[in-house]
Amino acid sequence: MVRRRHGLSRILVLMSGLAVMAVLVTGSDVLAAGPAPAKRRIAASLLTNKHGFYQELEDGLLTEGRKCGFELDITYAEFDAAKQARQIEELISRKPDALIISPCDSTAVGESIVKANRASIPVFTVDIANRSGYGSVVSHIASDNFEGGRLAGQLMARALGGTGKVIIINHPSITSVMDRVSGFRDYLEQYPAIQIVADIPAWGQRSRATAIMEDVLMMMPYIDGVFAINDDSALGALQAIEAARVKRRIVVVGYDGTPEAVAAIRASKIYGDVVQYPRQIGVLAIQTIRDHLNGLPVKPHIAVGVGVVTTDTLGSR
Repeated sequence: MVRRRHGLSRILVLMSGLAVMAVLVTGSDVLAAGPAPAKRRIAASLLTNKHGFYQELEDGLLTEGRKCGFELDITYAEFDAAKQARQIEELISRKPDALIISPCDSTAVGESIVKANRASIPVFTVDIANRSGYGSVVSHIASDNFEGGRLAGQLMARALGGTGKVIIINHPSITSVMDRVSGFRDYLEQYPAIQIVADIPAWGQRSRATAIMEDVLMMMPYIDGVFAINDDSALGALQAIEAARVKRRIVVVGYDGTPEAVAAIRASKIYGDVVQYPRQIGVLAIQTIRDHLNGLPVKPHIAVGVGVVTTDTLGSR
């Protein structure tokens, strides 16, 4: 009986030892693996989320961000530079690994970029550049807007047959629009019979473009063409032209290539659009950030190509 008790004790001791070894082995695996690496956090302050362009750009950021294992924190300033400055300050306090900005104002944004620089947060701009002269931006990713403006000028010249009076509905405080208006003017220099008779800011907003076009139709009923710096402006101008029941043809050229504008082109209400590829801008922005955080060299300026859409190009699709 005593001998059987000793045998049972040996078995219990052996089982306890095996259990301890199992715990040690499991524990060593945990120690070897260590804690899961934290996701890199990317913060963004975008111009708006109400335009199709920015909705596509955001989609590109999110889609490519998931592929890279990034966690994105996106805010929208809705064209308000003061609101954007407050947003960026809040984002900086969360200490992200990188910051993406599409400035509401290319000059006012400089102070916010300086604050991010002081916090050692690398800054990337998309669509709209920093022209304040302050702050350091690692890379700017945007459409080739000067070339896009030249393509808009080409569409206008073709539609007018090389002669006519044109207005520009502008958004002069941001670099992407400055570039496209410069390109538009540059191309039309070879057509002295086309006169730009007014350049009026509507700040990229449809309701303002409609109100401006209503005034233009009363004050300058002779105009032949409108270059609108984005599709909301083009569709706003078109709304005023249709409401006024203007019988003579007024050529409208837009910019962006949103589905609503393309439908208007298909219906021959807008002559043509310069097309951007905002999703690609978002994807390239994330890839550029990934490379920079991994210690790879990146280009200070990455230009994304543009195209045009007219009834002719739609017919070929």
